[in-house]
Amino acid sequence: MNVISFIDLIREIFYKKKPDIEKIQKKGLLAVKIAQTFALRIDFLDEHKCYELSKLFNHVEKIPSESIDKLIEKYMGQHWLERNFQSFNKESFASASIGQVHEGVLRSGERVAVKIIKHNFKQRFEKDVQSVLQLFKWIIRFYPKLAKVADPVGILNSIRAFTLDELDLRNELRNRNLLFEIWEQNRNRVDLSRLKFINIKPELTGENIMVSEYIEGETFDKLLAEKKMPYDILLELFHIHGFYIFGIGIFHGDIHPGNIILQGQDICFVDCGAIGRVGERLRKGLFHFMESLSMYEFRQCAYWLNQMSEVTLEGNSYKAYEEKLLKLYEDFENATVSQVSLTKRMMETIKLGVNSGMSFEQGMFPIIKSLMYMDGMVLRCNPQAVLMKDMRRYIEEFKRFV
Repeated sequence: MNVISFIDLIREIFYKKKPDIEKIQKKGLLAVKIAQTFALRIDFLDEHKCYELSKLFNHVEKIPSESIDKLIEKYMGQHWLERNFQSFNKESFASASIGQVHEGVLRSGERVAVKIIKHNFKQRFEKDVQSVLQLFKWIIRFYPKLAKVADPVGILNSIRAFTLDELDLRNELRNRNLLFEIWEQNRNRVDLSRLKFINIKPELTGENIMVSEYIEGETFDKLLAEKKMPYDILLELFHIHGFYIFGIGIFHGDIHPGNIILQGQDICFVDCGAIGRVGERLRKGLFHFMESLSMYEFRQCAYWLNQMSEVTLEGNSYKAYEEKLLKLYEDFENATVSQVSLTKRMMETIKLGVNSGMSFEQGMFPIIKSLMYMDGMVLRCNPQAVLMKDMRRYIEEFKRFV
């Protein structure tokens, strides 16, 4: 993706009335990942545009059924299907930007899902990342503050790291086991009973193919699109994901609604190919910031943001910054998610901190990305929700880990 192609992508996302999904896909995997990042940004884009972009989570190019056998043979060798499966459906039942999923039945009679990487994405993806990185670095030379306020290089590097992790399905197995181990160690301290993980077959899983149990249920994306998403289930997702972020600092790195399945009343994490991590200072500071924000204690919010910074403000500099933060949040108390976007306000808060002289460690983007997805889901599910009040019920539970 050259500079002209990248600018055209930005036009598709921000300026075209209806983004051309097929055109975005043809620009390559990086273009799809960038567009997916904005798919839930109802605070930036109108709802209809977000709806179109959200198609990139599931309604994407599929491998023709006649090509499946050759692809599987290339990845796993001759007769792999015959040795291991009673039956295998060449028509996929789900497809995402990187892979697609087929239903099969093992020789044992067990019904399974088979995830297959669709193409050799890596070479073109890496080339596109380098092209866009060069563009960002050139822009930063003329506008250096952009590096601290928006951190486009850091964001792009995060997208690169997450995507490369996703392109090796063995990472999904490792990361699933890591998140499950955290669940096992803490399930008696926190109520995580509604979180489920798919069982993956390590003996049938390689870099490009993964075999797991078949999960009955609907993705959050589908439930949101059909206006069938229960708000209490969404709050439980905040509870679970919040525990991993604020309690542990290791969390599902791509928590978009296509990667979560509702199975009865249980929430099932899928596609754990990317893991987010946050350092202790940032983890604890963010928790105390969110705790204060949920109680509308905005002076405490100012204090905790300053504590998160690697360069803390003092004296008149701090007072000037504090007054600006209080002004920034003067419309926040009791505001619904449709009135004030949490994600947008958090990004404005970080921008204020940087412009006031603060400096934050790398690792903020995975948190902001999670907030984008979660905030966007609430906007689609219950735009009249006062999210910060609803989050209070979990604060005391998280506090024991901070």
